[in-house]
Amino acid sequence: MTRHLPVAGSEHPAPAGAQCVGACDPAERFRVVLILRRQASAEFHELVDRLAANDPAAQPVSREEYERRFGASAADIERVKQFASAHGLSVDQADASARRVVLSGTVQQYNAAFGIDLQRFEHQVGKTTHHFHQPSGPLHLPEDMHEVVTAVVGLDNRAKAQPHFRIMPTSLTNAPADAPGAPGASIRPPIRAARAVTRSFTPLQLAELYSFPAGDGGGQCIALIEMGGGYDTADLSAYFSELGVSAPRVEDVSVDQATNAPTGDPNGPDAEVTLDVEIAGALAPGALIAVYFAPNSEAGFVDAVSAALHDSQRKPSVISISWGAPESAWSQQTLGALNDALQTAVALGVTVCTASGDSGSSDGVSDGADHVDFPASSPYALGCGGTHIAASNGRISQETVWSEGDNGATGGGVSATFALPDWQKGLRVVRGSGGAGALVRRGVPDVSADADPATGYEVRVAGADTVVGGTSAVAPLWAALIARINAARGTPVGFANAKLYAQPGAFNDVTSGSNGDFSAAPGWDACTGLGTPVGSKVATALGSA
Repeated sequence: MTRHLPVAGSEHPAPAGAQCVGACDPAERFRVVLILRRQASAEFHELVDRLAANDPAAQPVSREEYERRFGASAADIERVKQFASAHGLSVDQADASARRVVLSGTVQQYNAAFGIDLQRFEHQVGKTTHHFHQPSGPLHLPEDMHEVVTAVVGLDNRAKAQPHFRIMPTSLTNAPADAPGAPGASIRPPIRAARAVTRSFTPLQLAELYSFPAGDGGGQCIALIEMGGGYDTADLSAYFSELGVSAPRVEDVSVDQATNAPTGDPNGPDAEVTLDVEIAGALAPGALIAVYFAPNSEAGFVDAVSAALHDSQRKPSVISISWGAPESAWSQQTLGALNDALQTAVALGVTVCTASGDSGSSDGVSDGADHVDFPASSPYALGCGGTHIAASNGRISQETVWSEGDNGATGGGVSATFALPDWQKGLRVVRGSGGAGALVRRGVPDVSADADPATGYEVRVAGADTVVGGTSAVAPLWAALIARINAARGTPVGFANAKLYAQPGAFNDVTSGSNGDFSAAPGWDACTGLGTPVGSKVATALGSA
């Protein structure tokens, strides 16, 4: 008889304060995703390591070549199908390229197949009660499946990822007449009551302050990963028209039956989705903006990133992710699956820009310790932090760490999960107490840009012009910069971190401020990374034509 053994890292710890309210309905039906091992795994990791180290002899592979060399084998897919059949589970999809097999079944079938006990939970967060289910212990798989299956996602359906945006609740006036950017820009936010805005900016004005190279990203595709909400096409049309830029082509991609579903709430996830589309579209209007909508769950997140990476029709060259959660919130299995997907991005030559979070050095965890946000903490992502910017006469006059206490602060710190990458070796981390020491694990973020809502981005959401900040805004800004550079080069930049760390002169160094437990300092720091872009110099550092 085949032995079933526990799967390492498959435990799903419930969040603090969550209450178990009983077993799941045995007849409840849903889908789970099994992620399979790669063919030629050693060869794949050697390629990723060489690309991550900026080895000029290493070249990314096409999506077609990736599937041929590194997809799942037919034998492994067949083994999973046999496992599913033995437990009465249906195979809804088998994708060799993405190494995914999607199963559907009942709670009773999953409990038997994976040796688990699915339980229902309630979690009160503020005035909202969240309901979810997850296993009470680790998953179990037959011995001969342990090497075949690298992760099982979907048994825990808790919404873990948070959008990293902050809305400025205040009254505003237009930018001064000397502001850079398109003439006649007149986006005016609604009147709200709160602290005063220092000054807000259109994306075009920030692109000029950051010396973006000319171009519109023509021929590129920017993928946006969205875990809820949606956008209204009327908002986009009005926004781009008011900015005086050509409206980009925007396409929705449904992942796991999720769709563009705006709620009409300007303070909800619609603000995230619309912010991403408007910033990326304003700065790279020649690019295709592909919006991948997925359910907010571990499985949805993994599936959305996988869908963008393996989209052979749109072929994104850069992905922007403005959602995340503290490393400690994820199961090790799912964290590994997402990190694995980001390694796939390196192999395919796709740059992934990720927001570092809006809750300072704690990342919103109330245990008194430092935390960093994932996926920004992955060594295969370009983590994007935030600043407060001041400008006059079309130039940056001062830039400091974005830190407004309860009103938000840039995420940043030192990973508890990922080892120190080669391109961060020799760096030091400065703490708010004044102490400094060697960086010993992955440091976050890598780069930054304006994120303080007090100096935020003028956007249009749910029929109203408003000002939004947060590191959510930084990821699409950097994605648009990469898209412009890709278009000029004629080939994608791909994994950019090693090249950027080798050219610190391509950045405006931010040396003032802190995000809680970490302080800005000359060179890289755990608040703003290398600094904010001098776009033309970043283009040169990345080999733009």
